[in-house]
Amino acid sequence: MSETLSLTVKNSHDELDYIVSTLEDMAEREQWPPELVYRVNLVVEELVLNVMDYGYDAGIHEIQINLASEEDSLTIEIVDSGKPFDPLTEAPEPDLEASIEDRRVGGLGVYLVRTMMDQMHYKRENEKNHLTIVARRA
Repeated sequence: MSETLSLTVKNSHDELDYIVSTLEDMAEREQWPPELVYRVNLVVEELVLNVMDYGYDAGIHEIQINLASEEDSLTIEIVDSGKPFDPLTEAPEPDLEASIEDRRVGGLGVYLVRTMMDQMHYKRENEKNHLTIVARRA
């Protein structure tokens, strides 16, 4: 099985249902295991919400989501023209040992993405952020 898909969405939370339903349709066609569907939905939602909430100061902007489903892996690329942000180097490590009251707000989402995906790559090219993540099927 091998399928590619490209979505262009606006930086609006209203787009999330469309993103999730499109991912789930692809997952069904490609027969992704339920655990992979869960991880991909969680990761894509987290990353796209971060772009929507923090990537732009104002206005309507487009976010590109490219997916390539292969026999042994799924590659997801998120491209946006928001503020430069490399989650691999700029997202602070959460203090998992601190009590809930002592933890700073935020920062756990990128940590979860790092732990749930098998590979992550970031580059800034042509004034755009390109974040590529890979999840193995097995």
